[in-house]
Formats: sequence, C-alpha cells, structure tokens
Amino acid sequence: MLTTATPLLLKLRAGVAVGALALALSACGGTKWGFPYKADVQQGSWITSEQVARLEKGMTREQVRFILGTPALQDIFRTNRWDYTYYNKPGYGKEEERQFTVWFEGDALARWEGDKQPDRQPFQKIDNGAAAPASAGNDKEAPATEQPAAPDNRTGVEINAAGTGNATPPNETSPQPLR
Repeated sequence: MLTTATPLLLKLRAGVAVGALALALSACGGTKWGFPYKADVQQGSWITSEQVARLEKGMTREQVRFILGTPALQDIFRTNRWDYTYYNKPGYGKEEERQFTVWFEGDALARWEGDKQPDRQPFQKIDNGAAAPASAGNDKEAPATEQPAAPDNRTGVEINAAGTGNATPPNETSPQPLR
C-alpha cells in the first residue's frame, strides 16, 4: 500500500508547487502597484480664461504682470515679448503643455495670443451639478429667511447670515487678525 501512495503524493506535491508558482508569477504582472512612485511635474504659469479676458490693449507692463503673473520667459534681446508657458506631466497620464504670449509696444500692451486656457485653477473642483438638490416639482424657489447677525466670539466679527452686508472688522486692539 505504501508503494502505491507514494507516486500519488509526489504528483500532488508537484501540482501544488506548480500552482503556487503560477499564482506568485501572476501577482507580479499587475501594473497598478504605484511602484516606483512617479511624482507629478508642474512648471510654468497657470493662466485661466478669466485672466485673459481681463487683458486690454494699452495696459502697462505692471498691470499685465499683476493679472497674469511673472512671465516664465523674458528674452533679453526681445524685451517687447513675454512668454507664459505651462507644462504638466503627471506621474501616470497624458502630458499637457500650453503657450501664451503677450507683445508690448513701448510700455503698452499691443496684442496677445496663445492656446485655449482653462476656466478654472488646478485646485478648483469642477461643478457638475451632482451636489445640487433636486426640486420636488416646485418651480418656485422658497424665499430665504433673514436671520439676525450674530457676533463671532473668536474674532469679534459680525457675520450677516443673509449676505446683504459687509463684515464688521474687529477693534484695532483685537489680538485676532481679520479672517
């Protein structure tokens, strides 16, 4: 009896070993481990379409710098041209590159051109309306009830809940800054 059980036991061991090896090797085939870590690379100036819409011909260099920020490239041989470039290479994903150029005549903004700029900053979330409450058949909006302003005990600032007025700043001797 012992002699017939030994070949069966050897076949069983070999089968278990092959199965364990196949399982171990299949675990190495996944690519979504996050190893090695690849950091996102962002370089340049992020310009929005809102910033571009604020540009007007005749603006000074200081006004343009205030709206768009400091240009990434300023050629010392062509001082009338500022180049704003943006480059983003995520660790895993598609690269993104945008160009935007402004030209000056003297100290006044003459023209600008470039790629289509996004409508939001990179840290702003896209509002797709998913969080908006669904109306239950009422097309009329309920009027907002006005609540009296209550002082904030931490800073001494009065906050108008209805949003119809401005915040009242704290006293000049207040230890808390206006937030």
